[in-house]
This record gives sequence, C-alpha cells and structure tokens, in this order.
Amino acid sequence: MAAERPGVAPRPSLAREIEGLDALDAPFVERERSAARVWGAAWPKLAATGAVLLVWQLVVWTGWRPPYVLPGPARVFSELGALVATAKFWSAVATTLGRAATGFSIAIAIGTTLGVAVSRSRVLRRAFGSFLTGLQSMPSIAWFPFAILLFKLSEGAILFVIVLGASPSIANGLVSGIDQIPPLLLRAGRVLGARGLASLWHVVLPAALPGYVAGLRQGWAFAWRSLMAGELLVIIETRPAIGSQLQFARELSDAPALVALMIVVLLIGVLVEGLVFAAIEQRIRSRRGLVEIGA
Repeated sequence: MAAERPGVAPRPSLAREIEGLDALDAPFVERERSAARVWGAAWPKLAATGAVLLVWQLVVWTGWRPPYVLPGPARVFSELGALVATAKFWSAVATTLGRAATGFSIAIAIGTTLGVAVSRSRVLRRAFGSFLTGLQSMPSIAWFPFAILLFKLSEGAILFVIVLGASPSIANGLVSGIDQIPPLLLRAGRVLGARGLASLWHVVLPAALPGYVAGLRQGWAFAWRSLMAGELLVIIETRPAIGSQLQFARELSDAPALVALMIVVLLIGVLVEGLVFAAIEQRIRSRRGLVEIGA
C-alpha cells in the first residue's frame, strides 16, 4: 500500500463521495419543532372559529331576535357541556354513528360495483350513466316518503335513503377517475401482461384512486345529510339519536339545546372529513410526489 504524503489529507472514500452527490438531489427539509408545526396547522382554524363566535355574539347583542330564540355562545356552550355529561347523549351519538357507518359501508360496496361496471361497459354507460347523475342530484329528503312506505318507521327506511344518497356519488367519482387514466398507462399494463381482473386490480383502480377518494368524500357528505334528515323524520323510541334529539328540542322550543346539537353534527362532520378523508388524500398525494416531504 502506497504511503500517504505528509501534510496531505487522505482522499474521501468512494461511498462518501456518492453520499455527497445524493445529498445534492435530496429535497431540503426544514425541521420544525412539533409544537410549532401543530400551532401552524391549528391557528387558522382557531382564528376562523373565533371570528364566527364574535359575529354570532354581535348578532345576539343587536337584539335581532330575542334570547330564547337566538341564544348567545356562552349559553349554548353551557348547554353543550350539560349534554355531554349525560349518558343519553353518548347513546344517541353511538346510534347515529352506527347508522352512518352501516349505511356508508353498504353505499361503498354498491357504488364501487356500479362504478366499475359502468366504466368498463359502453352499453351500461349509455344505459345508466345519466341515470346515476340524476340520482346524485335528487334531494335525499324526497326519498323518505317512499322509504317510509316500503319500510315503515324503521332502521331500514333510514339506511335505504343513506345508500341511495351516497352510492351515485361514489360510482360517479370512480367513473371519473377511470376516465382520466392516461391511455399510455393502460397500454403499458397490457404490455406487462396485466389483463382482465389483473389489469383492473393492479392498474385501473390504483390509477383512478384520486377520483375514487373524491367520490367517497362526496358520498360521505350525502350520506351524513341523508342520515340527519332521516333521524328528524323517522324517530324510533328505543333508539335515541342526534336527529331525534334535534326534533325534540325544536318541539320544546329549546333553542340552546337545538343549537348545541347542531354544533355536534357539524363537529362530527368536520372530524370525519379531517381525520379520515383529508388524511387519505394527503397520503395519496405524498406517495405520488405531489407534496414535498415534511410539508
């Protein structure tokens, strides 16, 4: 081994040189403290909430409506605290969320099957494509007289309308996602031997995933609205729910409880949107390189 020259630093190894070159291509990720990151994500929402509460209180102070019709934020949140402390409230939340999960799961199965069938068959698209769009635009409340006629005042009537409200949106989202797949990607899949069900599972559905998730997102919004309408109309004595409590508060002219329950409905919708669908969408975008690492 040749002796090193005195006063000359040894040459870095090849591995270190390659590592340095790789570092040039790596994106610069600014490391923030976790508290600062959480605050950066939370402060816009907190500011928006504060603005809404301020406007609400200002409207109450104007005397536009008497306090027993339009209560202020303090009274409503006091009522909300009292509701949350009762077992009946949590039983109602459990009933409502159970109905939402059951109906939305059935809607996913039906909507996905319809979406795949319509997108893969020109005959089915011509026959049912516009029909799905018409179902999607039909107000869910219009289905309830027919649902009650079929299923009486039962769980079946509520689930029937949830499924009819959410399935067309899920199907149309999947069809839209499949329609936007580049033909080159499909040809590449065929060249690699992906045909039939293999092409559907390994090429078509992964490529259509953003559109499909958008359809699921919209389907959940329709399902949640349909559920609230159903619980207002179909009240089952042995199954307390958020919607039925809303109806009882209206009949008793209990404005604080009514507004408090409306806030609960809003919070559940926001939490499902943020914790489920927004997280799924963020993960898909990150995996496809549409979001910088650490953003």
